[in-house]
Amino acid sequence: MSRAFVKEDTSQPTLVVPRAPLPDGMSNYVTRRGLALLRTERAALEAERPDPEAADGPSALAAHHTRLNAIDARIHSAIVLDPVTLPQDEVRFSALVTLRSDAGAERRYRIVGVDEADARSGRIAFTAPLAISLAGKRIGDSVTLRQPAETEFDITAIDYTQE
Repeated sequence: MSRAFVKEDTSQPTLVVPRAPLPDGMSNYVTRRGLALLRTERAALEAERPDPEAADGPSALAAHHTRLNAIDARIHSAIVLDPVTLPQDEVRFSALVTLRSDAGAERRYRIVGVDEADARSGRIAFTAPLAISLAGKRIGDSVTLRQPAETEFDITAIDYTQE
């Protein structure tokens, strides 16, 4: 049989990168900003629905549905924690924590939801080891960070004001 009239599928399956996982049994805590970002991401994803008639249409459409289902699951499981209800004098979810070393180096970290985390901008997931070590601490308490070398930092400020 001639291959001239047979359509060959040369498309590659579309890779779907999974969302950052939540530990088993862990609630999906988010800030108001984090929930808004998830909703914006969902709207953008919906707007870029692939053409099912394109060469990679079926694969791309399946990947698109997989991403939509994953983000829908995160939105539906989201629990927005109101910072006003949290103890303002200790580090909890959504706090902006200022740390200072004896040498004067200063760092700021905001504890956020898993999907909102971005280490480069100082947003760390509440599941991150640093966030766990900061949880429950107060101004004046210390925490040791591993940079190239271990450095001890004192907590100098805890702020729940949101952006």
